[in-house]
Amino acid sequence: METKRDHLLLTPEEMTAVDAAATDYGLDSFALMLRAGGAVAASALRYFPGALRFVVLCGPGNNGGDGYVAASVLREAGAACAVYSLTDVSRLRGDAARAQAAYTGEIEPLGHYRPQAGDVVIDALFGAGLSRNVPEVVKAIIGQIAEAKLPVLAVDLPSGLCGRRGTPLGAAFRAERTITFMARKPGHLLMPGRELCGETEVFDIGIPMRLVRSKAGCTAENAPEFWLGAFPSIAAETHKYWRGHLAVFSGPGTKTGAARLAALAGLKRGAGLVTVAAPADAIAVNAASLTAIMLHGIDTVGDLKAWLDSAKISAFVLGPGFGIGEKARDFVMALKDRPLVLDADGITSFKDDRNTLFEAFSDGETRLVLTPHEGEFGRLFPDIAADPDLGKVEKAIRAAGRAHAAIVYKGADTVVAAPDGRALINTNGPPWLATAGSGDVLAGMIGALMAQGMPAFEAAAAGVYLHGEAGKRAGSDLTAEDLAIHAGVSLEG
Repeated sequence: METKRDHLLLTPEEMTAVDAAATDYGLDSFALMLRAGGAVAASALRYFPGALRFVVLCGPGNNGGDGYVAASVLREAGAACAVYSLTDVSRLRGDAARAQAAYTGEIEPLGHYRPQAGDVVIDALFGAGLSRNVPEVVKAIIGQIAEAKLPVLAVDLPSGLCGRRGTPLGAAFRAERTITFMARKPGHLLMPGRELCGETEVFDIGIPMRLVRSKAGCTAENAPEFWLGAFPSIAAETHKYWRGHLAVFSGPGTKTGAARLAALAGLKRGAGLVTVAAPADAIAVNAASLTAIMLHGIDTVGDLKAWLDSAKISAFVLGPGFGIGEKARDFVMALKDRPLVLDADGITSFKDDRNTLFEAFSDGETRLVLTPHEGEFGRLFPDIAADPDLGKVEKAIRAAGRAHAAIVYKGADTVVAAPDGRALINTNGPPWLATAGSGDVLAGMIGALMAQGMPAFEAAAAGVYLHGEAGKRAGSDLTAEDLAIHAGVSLEG
């Protein structure tokens, strides 16, 4: 299935390949630049009608060329416009030189710019074409514009922002709006890039989408199109046993709440049966709070193996409030042939024995989902986490390949990755999901979808997306209990 245009993402390198393919196809690259620059000017006039002056900052490449075209269009429209160049214009080449030559106004060196009240800055310095820290003169201008609180319209990406990783390269503009062309980059969605871009607009400059798709990798924005085909449906003849049996492991008597949150979320998310498996000292406290959710006593790995021999359990969640240590590791090894969501304490239990975990799930279809936040990811994949050249998407993909697991690398920009290199960046989660117990609810939702037969990656991606929708439904004052109640939110909201 083709990725819908709205969810397509291209790395800067992939977009460069698209541009080259467009030229090989016979498209006029300067005509594409004219459309891009015209779109920038139109966006500036539409969204900043109160500007006293448009200040266009132009770089040495095609991003700068877009800026020169935009400046020409703005002048023709009667807008006040000032252009500042990072480089000597005599050094421009190709389409950028042609665009600069067509601009009839004065061009000053970038270092001469002094912010004025009423300025709207059009940032056409680098876009996605930067792989090193910004020059000092650009860093200084970024600081001056931020201090003056001037609105910025960024062309392609705010200059200084890495289009692959979404991180600043020394410094980056904070744009009120960003206009990009044909498709967004991962840096538009990954934090802090998403905030630095402001509102992002994608403009079609006329490159055939088949050329764009031909260069796209396996990274996209998370959306139902990627997992809806595997999503469980409820038919008239559906029986509770056909909807799967989810087991959630409880911690000791003083730490039972997290497991109950996961279990409730699993029940709401459609598992036909949900059981909390609890040690003896947690039976009474769990029993006092459970109704539709069943309870089963499990103290030792022997108890677990006996239960597995006698009960038909479809999927498991281990980690929320469970406790860190040998018991968690032993339980996971007993479950190595079963669909498992490993969260929180379950992940941390393997920080010094990670290869045992990876080897246990290395064969067959992917059946393990790991749901680490930043700290847990670093404990399980310390070398990957520490690599400064990798962005969050790349880290998640490498971790998924190493662990033979679906990785849910949590955060405001949660990334879901599969061992085969697929990755989805999630964007629909509201900020108030950052509350205690939210991750327990997510683990239960993913576990329920696996119990109903969804493959690990699709279950993880669907669970993350629906977790965001549940957060919206619950509202900004939500607690984890509210979130769990809304875990059954429909795709229509």
